[in-house]
Amino acid sequence: MAGEDRVQVAFISDVHSNLEALEAVLDEVGKLKVFCCGDIVGYGASPNEVVRILRRIGATCVLGNHDQASLDGDVGDFNPRAAMAAIWTSKHLSDESRKFLGSLPREVSTDIGGKRVYMTHGSPDDTMWEYVLPSTHSDLFDYYLQKVGADAMALGHTHQAFEWRSEDGRLVFNPGSVGQPRSGDIRASFAILSVESGDFMLEARQVEYDVERAAKKILESGLPPSLATQLLSGR
Repeated sequence: MAGEDRVQVAFISDVHSNLEALEAVLDEVGKLKVFCCGDIVGYGASPNEVVRILRRIGATCVLGNHDQASLDGDVGDFNPRAAMAAIWTSKHLSDESRKFLGSLPREVSTDIGGKRVYMTHGSPDDTMWEYVLPSTHSDLFDYYLQKVGADAMALGHTHQAFEWRSEDGRLVFNPGSVGQPRSGDIRASFAILSVESGDFMLEARQVEYDVERAAKKILESGLPPSLATQLLSGR
């Protein structure tokens, strides 16, 4: 029967404590296995609620730079607004959330439909901080895939969705940001990865969510007001 060998999973990234956006994405994803490319917390007003949901659904996650800063309080590499948000998040994290975030690896390599898929927040060379975009890094993608021994690679950090393919069908992609889009589109972004007959198919998706509620919670929380404005503009 056609399609019965298809394996389908969901990739998300940069949730940034945005509960409303995460819930909307998961409603779209349904029962698919979820992989998260890091930055679960930071910026938004609902860090513990977001962590609780990802724990409950058994999402496979890696550690992002905002997650790490919320754990150790080291904000020396952040701009002032991001630093304030990380410090706020650190003060509000529950013990359970800290335990979960502290248990996360910086990179994951797993089998999906007989293909090796690697996931990290930044890049294989700098898992926490490197910003990877096709416009600056496409010449390195073959090197990255060979370095980690993968057929596909999922990255986060930039909040910009992209898809790159090699001539032999290998894949590098970013699912975009669930909780703080920066593309000018205020909808939450995610991606559905399918593997069928040894081939990758990637569907970039966006979904509307209650952005006004998420922004209001930021304003009421004591976080920098500009973080609420950013959600409403998508930039």
